[in-house]
Amino acid sequence: MNVFGLKLFFHTTRVQVATTCKHALIFLFFSFLTPVSGQDSLVESLEPVMVSGTRLMIPFSQESRSITLITADQIQRSPASSLAELLQQEAGVDIRRRGAMGSQADLYIRGGSFDQTLLLIDGIKLEDAQTGHHTLNAALPLELIERIEIVKGPAARVYGQNAFTGAINIVTKSKFDDAMDLRFSGGSFEQINGGFTAYKSGQNSSHMVHASRYTSRGYRYNTDYDQSNYTLKSSFDTQNRPIHLLASLSERKFGANGFYASPQATDQYEATQTSLVGLRTQFNTQQWLWTPRVYWRRNQDEYIYLRNDPTVYRNLHTTNKLAAELHGQWRNNWGVTGVGLDVAQTYLSSNNLGERSRLTTTLFLEHRVQFLNNRLDVIPGVAVSSYSDFGTFAYPGVDIGFAINPNWRIYGNAGYTYRIPTYTDLFYSDPNTLGDANLEPEKALAYELGLRLGRGPVKFSAAWFRRDADNLIDYVKNTPEDLWQAANVRGLLTSGLEASMNANFDLGSTNQELRLSYVQINDDLAIAPEELSRYSINSFKHRIIGQWGANWSKQWETSFLYKYGARQDQDPFNVVDFSLLYHRERYTLRVAAENIFNVDYSETNLVPMPKGAVMFEVIYKLLP
Repeated sequence: MNVFGLKLFFHTTRVQVATTCKHALIFLFFSFLTPVSGQDSLVESLEPVMVSGTRLMIPFSQESRSITLITADQIQRSPASSLAELLQQEAGVDIRRRGAMGSQADLYIRGGSFDQTLLLIDGIKLEDAQTGHHTLNAALPLELIERIEIVKGPAARVYGQNAFTGAINIVTKSKFDDAMDLRFSGGSFEQINGGFTAYKSGQNSSHMVHASRYTSRGYRYNTDYDQSNYTLKSSFDTQNRPIHLLASLSERKFGANGFYASPQATDQYEATQTSLVGLRTQFNTQQWLWTPRVYWRRNQDEYIYLRNDPTVYRNLHTTNKLAAELHGQWRNNWGVTGVGLDVAQTYLSSNNLGERSRLTTTLFLEHRVQFLNNRLDVIPGVAVSSYSDFGTFAYPGVDIGFAINPNWRIYGNAGYTYRIPTYTDLFYSDPNTLGDANLEPEKALAYELGLRLGRGPVKFSAAWFRRDADNLIDYVKNTPEDLWQAANVRGLLTSGLEASMNANFDLGSTNQELRLSYVQINDDLAIAPEELSRYSINSFKHRIIGQWGANWSKQWETSFLYKYGARQDQDPFNVVDFSLLYHRERYTLRVAAENIFNVDYSETNLVPMPKGAVMFEVIYKLLP
């Protein structure tokens, strides 16, 4: 097939997929109007799943927010080999990778910036005061994850200021049998990966230990990487008052050809080291459920402009965050009340940004009340944060949901949110970029209307959202020759539509799963037309994701993933990924292929993504 034919094929495919999605969603929407006997409702099937990391602990089916759950089974079937690749499969989530295996990747939700999205592991907040570029540094290997909870929309009232556009909580595995998993994989670009995970459960404790290393010579000049991950999760006194320990260390070293500065900067290099230690317990009184937590997060970032000559330009930043939290849930005659207190001390030491420190104290209060035989629920709440260097801000908000019947739920929410500048926004300086020490915090009013429908094997959700941001922090310049200057731009009005459908069905003797999603985003930036923007207006204008998975037998599974994306400043792209799994009692063979049609595309900063990457993996389970 020639180049013209390939482009015509992808254009036709995109149109057909979009049309099929629309017709399928319309058909499914109206199919919910009539009952079908013999099928369980979505409420029944999802009722045991509680969204963690919150004070009220509401079942997924009763949430009045746009929340997506990615399960361990979906992770195993996915063609993804890293968290960054996995999150690309979700509508409304925008992962902009620089390089393979998530060496460096930025996380966006619904058109926000990488500084406006919060990542959590087991409820521990991983924001970095230096820059949001480090959000995914502590991403865990996929085999350690039990599920991923994606909250889209303003979540500052629940999690604090970095959840400006949403939050993603990684929940690690907690229930397992005694075993050891050994993994070895290799593939394109001389990738060689290996690791092990050991599980041990006793009468009053459980433990999970993991170590892995991923290496590659790179898919083009100076894109090699060397990644190591070490994780320990232990639970003690599980029969009485459990104490949970989580400790992890992630080290990444990679060539950064064109990742930062400009595409002509081909010899850049970066090395990051991120560690996390957290302790959590839980105890009950007659009416209260209390969850205290303490944790320490450390991130070290070394950047070298010329890899073989650090004397030309080198940055070294080290950030430490020490935090303590106490969250409580009180069940009373008026409903359920959630309260919380977070105290965090942050220290930064940098040869570029200087010596900095910040004390942050946040108070949370929210209350859930139900009416009309528990079909209508309302959750007003507020978070108040005090910063030692920026003052005090409040994030009020409200969630309202109504269960039309066990299969239908409509909801709406609205809330204010803030984000204070990172130290990079304030003080960074290099030959291409200049910070501004006089920046003011970002603020926004965001709201959404949505619905969730589900019956048996079919689930459908849709939402309309809008975010009116003021004092938005961006890097702008008037001509390509100017420096990128940090500034509070006048405002950004973001609105959009999002819809997704999941269907499980049998075709002959095989189980099939079809997932379709679409998101459309409009950005109205109140800034001079001639002014260039670095981050704020390059979100997906249209995004289509289709995934089809099949269990052909107990041994064979396949999955195809189609991704279409159209940004304002880049050509649209169509990418297809594929995975094949073969299971036996003691081992699994896996083949994963990314961008199987060798499409030319980039996700950020004109960094071309790999073509036709293939990974072969063997997973062997040792049993006692």
